[in-house]
Amino acid sequence: MGNQNIYNYEEKYSLKGNICYSKTITELCIAPDSYVICENGICLGVYRELPESLREFPCYDYKDSLIIPGLVDLHVHAPQYPFRGLGMDEELIEWLNVHTFPEEAKYADITYAEKAYDIFTGDLLGSAATRACIFGTIHRQATLLLMEKLERSGIKAYVGKVNMDRNSPENLRERDVESAGKDTEKWIEQSLGFQHVKPILTPRFIPACSDELMRRLSDIQKKYELPVQSHLSENLGEIQWVRELCPDAAFYGDAYDRYGMFGGGYPTVMAHCVHSEEAEIEVMKRNQVFIAHCPESNANLSSGIAPVRSYLENGLQMGLGSDVAGGTSLSMFHAMAMAVQCSKLRWRLVDSSLAPLNIEEVFYLASKGGGAFFGKVGSFERGYEFDAVVLDDSTLRHPQKLSVRERLERMIYLGDDRHVSAKYIGGRKVMGL
Repeated sequence: MGNQNIYNYEEKYSLKGNICYSKTITELCIAPDSYVICENGICLGVYRELPESLREFPCYDYKDSLIIPGLVDLHVHAPQYPFRGLGMDEELIEWLNVHTFPEEAKYADITYAEKAYDIFTGDLLGSAATRACIFGTIHRQATLLLMEKLERSGIKAYVGKVNMDRNSPENLRERDVESAGKDTEKWIEQSLGFQHVKPILTPRFIPACSDELMRRLSDIQKKYELPVQSHLSENLGEIQWVRELCPDAAFYGDAYDRYGMFGGGYPTVMAHCVHSEEAEIEVMKRNQVFIAHCPESNANLSSGIAPVRSYLENGLQMGLGSDVAGGTSLSMFHAMAMAVQCSKLRWRLVDSSLAPLNIEEVFYLASKGGGAFFGKVGSFERGYEFDAVVLDDSTLRHPQKLSVRERLERMIYLGDDRHVSAKYIGGRKVMGL
């Protein structure tokens, strides 16, 4: 499984091509016919001309191709990949009951999990994403299998064994809180040896997790000092459901916060935040909770359009998520395009005071913005981990002369994994010539 060349690791080299990367959310750096340098998995920066001291490094010349930092998918459900594109005329809760839960129950069968996760891992490797935050299922063995496949592929990821013990089918519920805790701890212990793939605590969402389970997970989080991923304020019906289930919680996020699973010492990423209220936003900002904005899923499942401009102006940390299978594609180009399109609809139809997103902003969110959850990731600035994707856009034919920025913009709207010709993660080449 995976590319057999991922451990052929050169400590020092340069890539040559048309280089694009973000410094800030408003500053997109374009360096045509330039070099980006890797040393021991760390970026040494971008140069128009190589300094004499760096000319001894091997150079891989990608000619007229675009070279971008690896993109980051902050929210994706690996077990849902087989049914992407189905049930897109349904809302969230109905879609979960009709499509998601029956599919996820199949992962009790390790043979099925083997086939499904082979496909998911292969397609993720072929995409422009180099890092991801990934949901598994409640099944420990299947989740470990997913982690093993990702580890061999070279993808760097956080992967979570899902926890849920209420409001879900019996075959997708933990037997009881004690066995759930033991199984989760066993999974964590078994996964600590991976180099590229790390465990992340994953309560599915508050409606599926009892107070007792949340307390047990909180103890586990403190014991192992794990990051957390879950869902937040995605759908109006879901928010009302949380109010009924947790009447003492001041807002949806408070139902996580009272168990210490809402930032504030442990890295936390919450998907969606379509309808977050002022008090919730304030706590997210104070606790440095990351938002995984999933525009296609929010549209497909009728959840709404997140006020991304408002979140950015408030200084919240944010990246993009594909949210397969609420989203239909692993392509982060597609996620970027949808983020622009949805923001334009919100501006036109909901709140004209919030300007639509632009190309510079969504490229930042898909690279450096989401990459910050992993550390110094998602840019070619000096000192960042060296994740790079080479894009051959020569099949996107055009009669006019285009600038490098225009070509990047076309990739966002027209590109897919067929344009990924090489990929480097943490300095290692994981695919391509």
